[in-house]
Amino acid sequence: MAMFFIFFILTQRITSIIVSGVQAGGYSAICGQCGEVDWRVSEEGRFYCNSCHNVIERTREEVDTNTLMVGTSRVSSISKGIKGKGLERGREWFVCEGFQFILKHQAEALLAMGVSPRFKDEVLCQFWRMYLQKSRQAYTKNPVHDGKFRMHSQGSQESGCDSESPVPSDSMMSASETDGDASGAGSGSGRLSGDEVSSVCSGSKDAVCYLTPRQRRNQKLMSMPKTLALCHLALLWSREAITLADLLRFVSQGHIPYVNAYENFPEEMKLYGQDSIIFRVESIPSHGRLHKEARTLAVFLGLPPFPPVTPDCLLHPSLLTVRYLTEANLPDELHDWVCRIMMIAGLASDMTFEPMRSRSPLPLYDIQAAALIIIAMKLLFKLDDNTEWDLSNYSADQNKDNPDGNNFSLRRWYRTVQSALTKATQTQNDNTARKHWKSEKPLYPSRKDKSVILKRRRIAEQLQLSFQKLSRSPTAPAPSPPSSFCFRWAGEGETGRDGPSLHHQTLDSSVCRRGGTLQPLNPEYWHPAPRACKTRVSTSHYAEAEATLPRMFVWLLDLFSFLLGVKPGCVYDQVQKLERCILRNSKQQPGARTTPRKARASKPGDGKQTGKTCSR
Repeated sequence: MAMFFIFFILTQRITSIIVSGVQAGGYSAICGQCGEVDWRVSEEGRFYCNSCHNVIERTREEVDTNTLMVGTSRVSSISKGIKGKGLERGREWFVCEGFQFILKHQAEALLAMGVSPRFKDEVLCQFWRMYLQKSRQAYTKNPVHDGKFRMHSQGSQESGCDSESPVPSDSMMSASETDGDASGAGSGSGRLSGDEVSSVCSGSKDAVCYLTPRQRRNQKLMSMPKTLALCHLALLWSREAITLADLLRFVSQGHIPYVNAYENFPEEMKLYGQDSIIFRVESIPSHGRLHKEARTLAVFLGLPPFPPVTPDCLLHPSLLTVRYLTEANLPDELHDWVCRIMMIAGLASDMTFEPMRSRSPLPLYDIQAAALIIIAMKLLFKLDDNTEWDLSNYSADQNKDNPDGNNFSLRRWYRTVQSALTKATQTQNDNTARKHWKSEKPLYPSRKDKSVILKRRRIAEQLQLSFQKLSRSPTAPAPSPPSSFCFRWAGEGETGRDGPSLHHQTLDSSVCRRGGTLQPLNPEYWHPAPRACKTRVSTSHYAEAEATLPRMFVWLLDLFSFLLGVKPGCVYDQVQKLERCILRNSKQQPGARTTPRKARASKPGDGKQTGKTCSR
């Protein structure tokens, strides 16, 4: 019986070796890690152990291209040969060349959305050439990539190649194929020699200088957020209707390459090791950070004054507020009051940006337009958690007395928009949770770490599939076409949208005629009490003032912060800035006053504002 059992075990062992040898194309060597003989061939032609997921990086066997297809099985013949190191590493290339490919595909994505063709060739390309020249990476007689620097960078890399480095996570990236029709910016096209390959710890030649904080700070080297900042500057110069909030929304939805944008690199540009730190993206930059990057980049390039944004341009507040009124489902008549406020604030004329002037900030067109609408809402409805609801009751009574009445009710508007806002917020959170930040093909920093990373990758994918089957989670919806609007309000006879449209309603129940001009029924206008800054640089006080503000006003800030993808404090600061500007200009021009003369500053301990909620 014992002999039979031993014979059975040996038979199974020999059978498994034969089967695995056939599946691996006749390769039947013993795995150096687990001692098993269970090889498989991946789609890339690599041999890996099916038992321990060990991947053979360097062997003398090479899979031949001659294959025999019999039914559903594939038999590959093995031929002897040594692979060339240059073919694996690709050609020499610089990091700026990789950013050039990313900018190229970002510009093509914007062109597909309807941006003017001159945006790419006449504006963005010129800005990119100016950057390469200013940073001394190209178009200069004294480039930073001279011989001494290259020898030093290779020596520093060589010292770190043999050192033991911790195994990185699976978020390391690798390049994928693309058309590869863009030309490199000052990059060599020759193959790497054996000595150069052995001393390089990255696919690019100058990755080490991008990893040095001093080099990044002194040379203003490019980064992934700066590619979006450069696109934003080019859009502003071209006076396109895509705001900074739109640009970030398109990036988040995947319409503009940013996350895993390195996959557009051509096949000969290999990403390896330290390149992953440069091109890896683990988050999308915020609105404030990208605005600051664009301002700094414009000063570094020494750009001349931008073309003026005239009132007929879609970026001007006079037209941009129309778009946000439609987005927020507010009456069209509110735009007249927005224009009055815009006149007093001095925003009705042409607007421009002069980078070389220290007191010429980069305009926040989108947040500025939202702040104008909020000030108009405060002017008409006060938004102190009392007056707006009294005006809503008065509007409801007028609509009851007149069956054909079409007066705007803030209570009905709040309930309609709040329902759509809750659904949109939940959908956004679900899409963020399902977003894939990792690439399809991982990038490994060294040969010894490749098998561990691939094993982690396969285990993670298997666990993900298992959890999806157990949880029965719904599949991700199909990607929607790019749109600048978050909500879709239904008109007459339309269904299946976020709610009924209120654009056609009037403000007759909220205004009255006094002295031949329309004036709000609300007799007062409140504004937060000024707060002293403890530092030299003015900071936001929204966090400490939020508890003392009326709840309806806070909800309105949250609404526009969701529409713009910014923090409520950014909108609040812009509202305060415009209010100070309006009060200052009103004192200089008393005849241009559109608000009643009564105004009070809200006190931090005012119980009338903090005790109410907008749940009516």
